[in-house]
Amino acid sequence: MIEIFLPYWGDPGYLYEAVASVQAQTDPDWRLVVVDDHYPDPSVAEFFAGLGDDRVTYHRNETNLGITGNYRRCLELASQEWMVFFGCDDLMLATYVATVRAATEGAPAGVDVVSPGAIVIDEHGVESDPLVDRVKQRLFAPRLSGPRVLTGEDLAVSLLRGNWTYWPSLAFRVEPVRRQGFIDDLPLIQDLALLVDLALAGSSMLVLPEVVFAYRRHSQSASSTTVADGGRFAGERTYFEVAARRCAQAGWPRAARAARMHLASRLYAVTQLPGAARRRSWDSVRTLARHAVATGR
Repeated sequence: MIEIFLPYWGDPGYLYEAVASVQAQTDPDWRLVVVDDHYPDPSVAEFFAGLGDDRVTYHRNETNLGITGNYRRCLELASQEWMVFFGCDDLMLATYVATVRAATEGAPAGVDVVSPGAIVIDEHGVESDPLVDRVKQRLFAPRLSGPRVLTGEDLAVSLLRGNWTYWPSLAFRVEPVRRQGFIDDLPLIQDLALLVDLALAGSSMLVLPEVVFAYRRHSQSASSTTVADGGRFAGERTYFEVAARRCAQAGWPRAARAARMHLASRLYAVTQLPGAARRRSWDSVRTLARHAVATGR
């Protein structure tokens, strides 16, 4: 069984679409757990009370835990071998569970993460191909002719050059994630941090060519708003310093160098400079420019 956790905060309309996409799976061997991080809209609880689907469980946190806290709450509730941290504004295509479950059952030893293929959709649900994703997929993602296992320093180098994965699409073996846990104070780079920590601990990733997920990229998401003003990149620099140190201590010089260079992150900052300049947001321009040119020592 694939246990799908949906840490929720945001537009209820997107949430209901996400839930419907799980209910429409061709493979029925799934369980969905929605963990509401105290979103201030009573209609959400009412929706789930009337849903009438015993495969779907709804939890509401007593207080707002924040992004990282709610990930930890989901991890506490996990009861199966494999779990997904599904996005509350994303969609699973109809064969997601079938594809991922087959991959987990036939995965080689040491595989603790499964990364299926994904498309990108906009706020209206229309497939799109924004610049960030063109760069992500064409410059940094591994080339696939079939399923591929990445492991060790090769996996860390690939991710630290440019994180080409889509976090809400990933399936994780629960126990390795529990052993590693989530880092504090860097909520918007938790995905990369966990993946690198898993690689350092000996986990492998199985990358699939099948496109079975729709990742929604829109202007009001937490990551998009902090990218535009440059705020995201301060946290990224902090993390890359930590990653470079950990990789160096592990005897992974190529991965340490990739963390210090953080090429995709710097390129991303460059793409945001024209917009910041048009808005005459000079603090953002300075933050973005500093991140674009700076590398770790």
